[in-house]
Amino acid sequence: MSEFNDYFYLGIVTKPHGYEGKVTIYFDTDEPQEYADLEMVHINIGGNLVPYFIESLSLLNNKAVVSFLDVDNIEKAESLVKKEIYLPISMLPKLSGNKFYYHEVTGMMVIDESFGELGSISAVLYPNQAVIQVFHKQKEVLIPISDEIIINLDREQNEMIIRAPEGLLDVYLT
Repeated sequence: MSEFNDYFYLGIVTKPHGYEGKVTIYFDTDEPQEYADLEMVHINIGGNLVPYFIESLSLLNNKAVVSFLDVDNIEKAESLVKKEIYLPISMLPKLSGNKFYYHEVTGMMVIDESFGELGSISAVLYPNQAVIQVFHKQKEVLIPISDEIIINLDREQNEMIIRAPEGLLDVYLT
């Protein structure tokens, strides 16, 4: 699914809304209002991202009632239930400071205040809490994503400065 590389997951169609083809969408985001004026979304239909044009969108918290062009009855609406919704990465709001999207930190150098250079981020993993995966001399190090640990994110230098909790690096590197 290389086609998905340039897109990010926004949410999912949860159920039909009424009988005229409207659907309820759950937006999986902290800032759903950023997407209140969407004109189009891409829906994952059988592994392909299919564009759907929005006629109307009414937002309430993280849910929206949406009317798509050419989806004009309950059968068409039901066919979209449980389908994932995507948008082009270019539509992500810009973040600043220490806030970041997981895809943008891959390859960034991680530097611990005390230890020094740990290595570059190979992935962000999601076991129970999101963690950054770094390899230091072929040894995996998992660093929790937390405001207390990530001290500075320098996009220009492509570096993340951390303050690892006492003993965390010892677990992986000794």
